[in-house]
Amino acid sequence: MIRSQLLSKDLTITRGDQLLVAQWEKDKTNYLWLDIEGELQDSEVELLLSIGCHELAVKDAQRKRHPPKVEEFANDTFILFRGLTHISADMSLDPQQIGFFVGTNLLVTVHRGASLSINQYWSNQNIADLLAKPSLLLTKIIHYSAGRYLEAVLNFEAVLNDAEENLLGDNPDIAMRALVGYRSRLLNLRRVFNYHEKLFSTIVNDELTLHSEYYDSELQHALRDVYDRCERLLSLSSMYYDNCGDLIDGYISISSHRLNDTMRILTVITAIFVPLSFMVGLYGMNFDNMPELHWKYSYFVLLGTMASTVTGLVVFFKHKKWL
Repeated sequence: MIRSQLLSKDLTITRGDQLLVAQWEKDKTNYLWLDIEGELQDSEVELLLSIGCHELAVKDAQRKRHPPKVEEFANDTFILFRGLTHISADMSLDPQQIGFFVGTNLLVTVHRGASLSINQYWSNQNIADLLAKPSLLLTKIIHYSAGRYLEAVLNFEAVLNDAEENLLGDNPDIAMRALVGYRSRLLNLRRVFNYHEKLFSTIVNDELTLHSEYYDSELQHALRDVYDRCERLLSLSSMYYDNCGDLIDGYISISSHRLNDTMRILTVITAIFVPLSFMVGLYGMNFDNMPELHWKYSYFVLLGTMASTVTGLVVFFKHKKWL
């Protein structure tokens, strides 16, 4: 699906399809926002190339999986951003790759499915002001998408707290499985946010103008705001990832400690019964020449010896605090 918006010099907005591209090419003092949803067909690729989009950037936009990037060309700047369709409370993510081609008076957005962040601004009441500054509009769209990430990541703190309580409660195994899943998903998110942080670090620190006619303080602040948000997302995801790892390691340590306590008790019991088993085995051999066999007090003496041995071992283990 192709849709477009054209802002003329008299601030009139015309909405339509790819036919507005021809009108824009006749008078490039107008501003065009071209939005392409779905897989790029050959005709759409030709359309992008005809308005000056670089061939290599178009190929990158066609790929289903490609790391976020920014690249400047003669006619435009290409930004590949990893947006999202949905992110759940447990950090399960349905990503959506969005390609941006931004020029002096042109913004092209390419995405496979419906984009909430793009739709958020498509019918914005201030769209005329935003269309007049395509680079600022691009920044606003990415800022909104990053905000959806941030909201979900901040809400994850409560989920992590619940998992920590369950880990020390009645269902530690269920909490342990959940934490392992959280950690895996947070690792994926951290990789995405790391790409985004580097992307906007390049834009901000290298002062890329994004082919803006007005590289003014408003655009600079907007880019810095997106960079700060991406940096915060990376920091939070890394912190929660480490927290999950600490909880998992803590649970394993507690389990090992409990196992050691159990093994210590079993070892003490074994140590007590080994000498008793030895005595029973010794006097159970039934040799005729064993002098104690025919002594009428032998049984009671052996019982007393066994009781003394057990008492002595118990006292010794308690003194050593092994019991």
